[in-house]
Amino acid sequence: MLIFLCGKMGAGKTTKSRALAKERNAVLLCEDQWIETLYPDQVRSLQDYIKYSNRIKPIVKPLVQNILTTGTPVVMDFPANTIAQREWFRAIFSEIGADHELIYLDVSNQLCLKQIEKRRNEQPERNATDTEEIFTQVTKYFVAPSEEEGFNMVRISRNAYHESHD
Repeated sequence: MLIFLCGKMGAGKTTKSRALAKERNAVLLCEDQWIETLYPDQVRSLQDYIKYSNRIKPIVKPLVQNILTTGTPVVMDFPANTIAQREWFRAIFSEIGADHELIYLDVSNQLCLKQIEKRRNEQPERNATDTEEIFTQVTKYFVAPSEEEGFNMVRISRNAYHESHD
């Protein structure tokens, strides 16, 4: 099974990915780790992120498919925040007939910004990219997944006041 996540910047995708990988005894692949390892200190803007993210996808896709064909579940900490990104995930699982699950972290902007501030304080190396300005820029492109897209989706809603699971 391929498990991937959708959620705004600061929604908790990495934290949830780690927990899911542990719960399901799955291989965890993290886009930030790939980019930082292959292109250290190169991401300084949204355009840089897009450039390097697109460079690693042709390497990652067959690797994930190979892992899935062994029967090993894979959790991908790569964003599924646009229709195009979700179609890339669809290609990964559908080409090999694997099961999938899309986890949608429906988190309020207010809570995302609080979590980004906390992360910036805990990881000062992220000060350049974990800002309200970048959050606003990235969020312009965010498209929540819809039932019409046909994914096996689990929605987890959170705001600053309460949490619920659909």
